[in-house]
Amino acid sequence: MDYDLTIIGAGIVGLSTAFDFNKKFPKKRVLLLEKETDIAVHQTGNNSGVLHSGIYYKPKSLKAINCQTGYNKMVKFAQEHGIPFDICGKIIVATEKKELDVLDQIYQRGIENGLLDIKYLKSEEIKDYEPHCKGLKAIHVPQAGIINYKQVSNKIYELLLLNGVDFSFNQEVENIKNDKNDNLVHIETRSKSYATKKLICCAGLHSDRLSDKTNIERDLRILPFRGEYYEIKKESENLVNNLIYPVPDPAFPFLGVHFTRMIEGGIEAGPNAVLAFKREGYKITDFDINDFKDIIFWPGFWKIALKYGKIGAYEIYRSLSKKAFTRALQKLVPGIKESDLIRGGAGVRAQVCDKKGVLIDDFYIKNNKNIVNVINAPSPAATSAFSIGESIVNNI
Repeated sequence: MDYDLTIIGAGIVGLSTAFDFNKKFPKKRVLLLEKETDIAVHQTGNNSGVLHSGIYYKPKSLKAINCQTGYNKMVKFAQEHGIPFDICGKIIVATEKKELDVLDQIYQRGIENGLLDIKYLKSEEIKDYEPHCKGLKAIHVPQAGIINYKQVSNKIYELLLLNGVDFSFNQEVENIKNDKNDNLVHIETRSKSYATKKLICCAGLHSDRLSDKTNIERDLRILPFRGEYYEIKKESENLVNNLIYPVPDPAFPFLGVHFTRMIEGGIEAGPNAVLAFKREGYKITDFDINDFKDIIFWPGFWKIALKYGKIGAYEIYRSLSKKAFTRALQKLVPGIKESDLIRGGAGVRAQVCDKKGVLIDDFYIKNNKNIVNVINAPSPAATSAFSIGESIVNNI
């Protein structure tokens, strides 16, 4: 069977893209290919479930534009389908004087990105929102919230099945060929072959490999960073009301360890950012020789290692040392103790790096005739998913 559109990857971006296409073209034949046995197994199913406001992102960047639009679409979808969410707000806290300038830059970006009612908090005002948090100055962001993106994905999946969209699981793509003779894209997996008029790759941690197969982009490489979490014991959950974030290092594309109240209950602390030697390596002992080779033979990695070696070494140390992890959290909430923390889960973030050692910060989507590849879609991709999907569909 030939398809009008095939999407590789059934994470929230792939699902949202299929959802938008199916809504606009209900009679078209659509297929989602997924190498796992279920949807939303990796980045979508292992993130912290935050509805991001868009305060961090460079104005007019793809992250800023899609986060704002996607946020509204995500909230509307959740309301329409009875998916629990909570616009609880967050605070971003400066604990050292050297962070104050960056905090001001974040505030200014929030204003430029159209966020209403964000405000500075003096040191004593922080306790009005988070009584156990300590800092020199903070920003309160009322738009931030929490949701479960796996629940969102399950609902999209359910709706797509009702609307006749096909899914094929256990289908890891081995080859992609754009045939000029029949104007179709031919996709080969280990067990089947498919033909489609249009192809969209939303492969997350493997987006660079599909990009290589489609000759769209060969100068970028995925570096996997594992983010590990602790959970706060039930009896200590009163230390955190909602979301508490540090001021991020502007040179490093991660937000730092923070506290997140989860929509289903409980408090998470984390994540860190540890280079993983397996693209789907959720434990520090996980290793894959091909994934490892992709890292060490990439020239950009060694430039990053030279630039961020000290930070990277500390992230590994903090991964191994619960005491060090606790000290990082105590900068925000001094009263938290090592005994309050229970080892939780982990996720792996797909971070794109070029040959010069630049970590690509913005969303990066590239197309070649009838193939589109979502090459870089880190956070806030889950919040932005409906907007990313709509923009891809409009493009094709």
